[in-house]
Amino acid sequence: MMRLETAIRSVTSKGEKAFIPYVMGGDGGIDQLPEILTFLAESGATAIEVGVPFSDPVADGPVIQEAGLRALETNVGLKDVLDAVRTARQNVDVPIVLMTYLNPIFRYGLAAFLATCREVGVDGLIIPDLPLEQSEQFFEQEDKSDIALVQLVSLTSPMERIQKIADKSEGFLYAVTVNGTTGGQTTFDTALEEHLANVAAHSPVPVLAGFGISTPEHVKQLSRPVAGVIVGSKIVDLLHQNDRETIQQLMAARLAATPSH
Repeated sequence: MMRLETAIRSVTSKGEKAFIPYVMGGDGGIDQLPEILTFLAESGATAIEVGVPFSDPVADGPVIQEAGLRALETNVGLKDVLDAVRTARQNVDVPIVLMTYLNPIFRYGLAAFLATCREVGVDGLIIPDLPLEQSEQFFEQEDKSDIALVQLVSLTSPMERIQKIADKSEGFLYAVTVNGTTGGQTTFDTALEEHLANVAAHSPVPVLAGFGISTPEHVKQLSRPVAGVIVGSKIVDLLHQNDRETIQQLMAARLAATPSH
């Protein structure tokens, strides 16, 4: 079992829920990233997702896009984020998942990218513009066996497709909770909980819900049918406002979620 999945199952085996915060690497200055990762780990993050700034992100909503642009304005790229992760590893032991797109990987070079990921301590990858059907072909020349490739499933995917993606996902399965890009929601329909429970029933790896989760109530509600949640835009916004107390309140809400059955 990969380190990422082990960390999530360790939390859920205690009757708790996993919480993965997302941060944009380089927002606020790349030199701040190691300290931010340390803060999130010490605040109870099960793992941490680190975004790589990219000029044309297909999955990011306005808050994360703006954070990416702020980072790009200071010329932060994939190498800078990897270097910051290396530094952070002096204090951060939780799994780190890199969220990036194909173009930065191509520019870096796939073999060099995977080698550096191992060297600095990256445990997983989320690549939104890499379809399932191309993922095996993309990595076929390289051994990425110790780095989990997390797959995403959308609300509109039929169950047959969800099953196929779940069977191939590593670390965890990312269940998208809205139709569209990332960003805070006001409410979630109760039918969403049924959908998430159905996805979890068909997945051999833990399922985490993400996109639009922005309040402690959201964390509690959407954690119930699955292993936990991923919170991105709200964390990015709160870090930009330097409101760390609210981040800790969000993360603590996972402990109040009813365990899934």
